[in-house]
Amino acid sequence: MRIQKHIPNIFTLSNLSCGLIAIFLAFQSQLSLAGLFIVIGLFFDFFDGMLARIFKVSGELGKQLDSLADLITFGVAPSIIVFQLIYKLEAGDFLMQSVETKNMFLYWSPFIAFLIPIFSALRLAKFNIDTNQSSSFIGIPTPANAMFFIALPLILEYQDSSYITPYINNLYFLIISSVVMCLLMVAEIKLFSFKLKSFSLKENIVQYLFILISGLLLWLFHFVAIPIIILLYPVISIIKKEDEIQS
Repeated sequence: MRIQKHIPNIFTLSNLSCGLIAIFLAFQSQLSLAGLFIVIGLFFDFFDGMLARIFKVSGELGKQLDSLADLITFGVAPSIIVFQLIYKLEAGDFLMQSVETKNMFLYWSPFIAFLIPIFSALRLAKFNIDTNQSSSFIGIPTPANAMFFIALPLILEYQDSSYITPYINNLYFLIISSVVMCLLMVAEIKLFSFKLKSFSLKENIVQYLFILISGLLLWLFHFVAIPIIILLYPVISIIKKEDEIQS
């Protein structure tokens, strides 16, 4: 029983370790590989809570540790990826040059990425004290936000997407998407959860429909589909809420 007690925390610390490795790789400009470790961290994050429930060892320590790990893996790590994407747009050395010789907006623009861990911290703190988020979410979860941003270097590096690359590899897109996603994390939007109480099609029609649409988009558009799916999440949740109000 003593070993079982620590298994969920081991998974949480593995999530944290993946986040630290992702940060290191992002600083080395290996953005796609950094994204891979964030995805591995997501795997550990999914199973730590499940294991805690299975072994019935849920506690305040695990809850706080989970949030701290999520802040690193899904807050700090993706922010470094976005920082690097913006940084590279200006030939990589504009931060080293004199402020007087550069456009101040361009000089400070990479630091917009640091809004991601700031708002991730707010999102996680709200989650920890909000009892209304046990069966649903309010605001986009930090892992979903991270998935949006790690998809960007994957699209640029691996996908033949010349039609969309100019839009993604664009300073204003990166800044606007960073701000919008940060606001969505703390927005008072109730999002449906994938913690199913049963496998009934009638009770979980929205979840199953979302999974079906996501699978179809991934099949058609590959990595490009990931940001679209993340943005569809709040849209479908809002439509679902409106239908519930009308009914």
